[in-house]
Amino acid sequence: MRKARFATATAGVLLCLSAWAQVPAKALSERSSLPAHDPAPAELLSELRKGGYILYFRHAATNFSQDDTKMKSYEDCASQRNLIDRGRADARMVGAAIKQLGIPMGAVLASPFCRTVETAQLAFGRAEKTQEARGGPAAPADSDRYAPLRKILITPVQKSANLAVVSHANPFYSVAGPPYLAEGEAAVIRPLGAGFEVFARIRVEDWESLKGAAKQ
Repeated sequence: MRKARFATATAGVLLCLSAWAQVPAKALSERSSLPAHDPAPAELLSELRKGGYILYFRHAATNFSQDDTKMKSYEDCASQRNLIDRGRADARMVGAAIKQLGIPMGAVLASPFCRTVETAQLAFGRAEKTQEARGGPAAPADSDRYAPLRKILITPVQKSANLAVVSHANPFYSVAGPPYLAEGEAAVIRPLGAGFEVFARIRVEDWESLKGAAKQ
């Protein structure tokens, strides 16, 4: 009788473990950071002017012949991957477009790497360095590595302004799913308290479309 009960219990445990193992795989395959509804430029501009969103930017264009493997600190810019002139021009253009379009911006959080801080400073004139937005691998060994970033993305923002987060591709990919953000691209996040949704994605070249919508 004991053997029969043990066999039944073991089978039940294995069945549960099998089902548990399948759920994350399915969930991961269905994750996407693409918006469910791609808003027209006029709708997107209207929403951004209301405030209450998070604009998560991947830093602007960089020199991929450089890397961060020999950096001694976040202030050691010479040993990091840095912006190129096009990236600096893109950051300035994005900041100028946001100001011209009357999109209200509040706090500007930035990963402490030099390329993210410089992108934030060129676009918004300020940067609050924060470890919560730091870079790292797409699939970190520590599953909680990007938990602080996720907390930022789910926390509601006051309607009077939008929050900017200037960070990297991997952290966003890890918490939101594929595809990766391009350099200089922004994801417009609607925080929901218990979670968040990607309302739109804005590539560097898309800001011209928003400026066109403002003239209509």
